[in-house]
Amino acid sequence: MNKLIFSCLLLSVGLFFTGCTSKEEPKPDRPNILLIMLDDSGFSDLGCYGGEIQTPNIDQLAATGVRFTQMHNAARCCPTRASLLTGLYPQTAGITGMGVNLKMNAATIAEVLKDNGYHTGMTGKWHLSTTRALPENDEQLQWLAHRKDHGPFSPLDNYPSNRGFEEHWGTIWGVVDYFDPFSLVHNEEPIENVPDDFYVTDFITQKSIDLLDEYSKDDKPFFLYVAHNAPHWPLHALPEDIEKYKDTYNDGWEVLRQNRYERMVELGLIDTVAYTLPENSSGRKWDDCENKDYEAACMAVHAAMVDHVDRGIGQLIDELKKNGQYENTLIFVLSDNGASYERGYPPGFDRPGFTRDSTIIEYNAQNPGSQTTWNYIGDAWASASNTPFRYWKKESYEGGSSTPFIVHWPQKLAGMENTINRGLAHVIDIMPTCLELAGVEYPDSINGLKTNKLDGTSLMPLLMGETTSIHDTLFWEHEGGRAIRIGDWKMSALPNRSWQLFNITEDHTEMNDLAAQHPEKVNEMDAVWQEYFDEVMRKAQAN
Repeated sequence: MNKLIFSCLLLSVGLFFTGCTSKEEPKPDRPNILLIMLDDSGFSDLGCYGGEIQTPNIDQLAATGVRFTQMHNAARCCPTRASLLTGLYPQTAGITGMGVNLKMNAATIAEVLKDNGYHTGMTGKWHLSTTRALPENDEQLQWLAHRKDHGPFSPLDNYPSNRGFEEHWGTIWGVVDYFDPFSLVHNEEPIENVPDDFYVTDFITQKSIDLLDEYSKDDKPFFLYVAHNAPHWPLHALPEDIEKYKDTYNDGWEVLRQNRYERMVELGLIDTVAYTLPENSSGRKWDDCENKDYEAACMAVHAAMVDHVDRGIGQLIDELKKNGQYENTLIFVLSDNGASYERGYPPGFDRPGFTRDSTIIEYNAQNPGSQTTWNYIGDAWASASNTPFRYWKKESYEGGSSTPFIVHWPQKLAGMENTINRGLAHVIDIMPTCLELAGVEYPDSINGLKTNKLDGTSLMPLLMGETTSIHDTLFWEHEGGRAIRIGDWKMSALPNRSWQLFNITEDHTEMNDLAAQHPEKVNEMDAVWQEYFDEVMRKAQAN
């Protein structure tokens, strides 16, 4: 972006700064930034995206902010978190698989903003450090149950508190018992014991409130990253929350998918032409389900978990208003990937077999929700949660990589309340957006290492209606699943499968494979994807 356009953009959103300043120079007019991410929440789970789950606080942010219909993530927990925090594609940031370190030359939003006068805090799930099981499974299960200490949960230099966050309260690993989480830390220190009434969603909310209160004591702006574990499996929720949804899902996933689709159309999020509703991607029929009570109970707990996150967000909003921070706080709300298809994993690695007091955990329990159960929603509910799209978490089809995305900023987005933005964007764009609004530039080096050029670009021209597109081309790859979008065309593929080609503007739910009709387009786009993949893997192996 040249200087003239940059200056005009800042004027158009009423910002009172230009250019880059030296470290620690105060800029009181810069916005606070509150980045809230749910884990494994489906595209249509939230009420403001057509869901039946009660999310009034998030819905109010949408009603007084902007909702995006084409924001994308990297389709899986670790890759999305890396891209979100660095503005880089996952492989460039070092995330070439699960449970590996974020590269030290991949500057995080927190590292850059901390060096330029911001408070930086994080609560919740990190999942960007090397996580390795112990050689013996029995020892691993003892460690997961807090019965043995085996030292740090991952390399300390890649804990959040050493990657730019002044404070971190949360978990290092990606999966937790919500009532007694493994890898819970404050900065580098393990939190060895939790109270009897502990629930990790409440812990994240309360620590976020504590940080907001601390930030209100001076004039420095803040960047607070609230990374919820919910509603990632295991399905753990409070009894009173589960009770609210006990009968909600008795009609099954096909009825749920149709009902959500109709609400999305009514809300104006989608139309019935470009968004034809596919069959449930699991291929399963509710009429053929032999254990309907069990299936409905699993989805009820998932809903209860999302509901509880929303109540915590309401508390954060109240705290911002109480402290006078609300008007100039830019709030982002999104999910790290589509709903999870996963189900049936046995104890081991990050899944405990028993609790701290040696109570055996029942996997795939008939009545999920308590600490002594370990359940998953499975592929049929995941497909319904990702209405109107195909597939789910991990895959690069729209059902895996599309995220609800809400932007709320009262001081600068007045007049844009309850609007829908249909521009194409990706979580790699959040880092450059934060830097632009903070008035700082991306560093040439971090942690003594040369950085790579940002893959993302600022969302501001898209958000302010100055353009309808900030990307012509986007890429995805994870564990063999892959996709590329160039303009109106998208190619998607499952692992070890051939490309499917879609005119994504006319067929946004990826129903009509045009690969056989346009082999030249497939070859052309495949060559571009391969060049991208070779380049990001080269960067992944460097530094």
